[in-house]
Amino acid sequence: MTEYWVSQGNKWCDLCKIFISNNPFSIRTHELGKRHKDNVTQRLSTMQKDGAAKEKEQQQAAKALQLIEAKAKKSYQKDLENNQRNTDGDSSAAPGEGWVFDSTSGYYYDKATGLYYDSNSGFYYSDGLGKWVTQEEAYKWAETSKTNVAQSSTSQPKPAGGGGPVAGIKGGPAPGVVVTKPLNPMRAVKGAPSALAANKRKREDTKKPKVVSKEEEAALRAREAARKRVEDREKPLMGLYKTY
Repeated sequence: MTEYWVSQGNKWCDLCKIFISNNPFSIRTHELGKRHKDNVTQRLSTMQKDGAAKEKEQQQAAKALQLIEAKAKKSYQKDLENNQRNTDGDSSAAPGEGWVFDSTSGYYYDKATGLYYDSNSGFYYSDGLGKWVTQEEAYKWAETSKTNVAQSSTSQPKPAGGGGPVAGIKGGPAPGVVVTKPLNPMRAVKGAPSALAANKRKREDTKKPKVVSKEEEAALRAREAARKRVEDREKPLMGLYKTY
């Protein structure tokens, strides 16, 4: 029988990035060589470093999560204490005297200044300002509004009828020469309609109304309903804590 030669092909070494003969002797010789051993040592060192870095990153993430949970728990306990004090009528969280807790809005309210106070953030709110500000800005606005109200109340309106120097003027002919004719006779009388304007017709508006498809109409209704829901949900917060 005739014998045929069969090629054994080559073997790829992933560590050394080379091809070697695919037979036991060549593979064994390559694996015992210095180059292959150095590449194996380097690969093991790299794997150890990567594992240590990954383990360190996991530990840091676990510590960060624990810190976040501790802060959230502390904030939650503080909110519970504030709510309990508000329910019991405790005014220790109020900024001063005259502040009453408003159960509707969840803030302290001062009737004298018209300000709202949030014990959690320490900010003040007023309908006139329309935003939450610091204590200094809030009280400055309250003093300014009081001053404006006082000035408006002290100022008296002018009399509608006779009185004063105008009432003392007596009727009679006007002094000097009285001009009865217009100074420019060529000028048309003010307010007289023009001949062209009298015969000119107003152009009728022939613009057709915009046609809205059913899909657009449904989208507009959905958007309006969503906006109303957001306004109803955010109304008690007065813009302090927005969810969008």
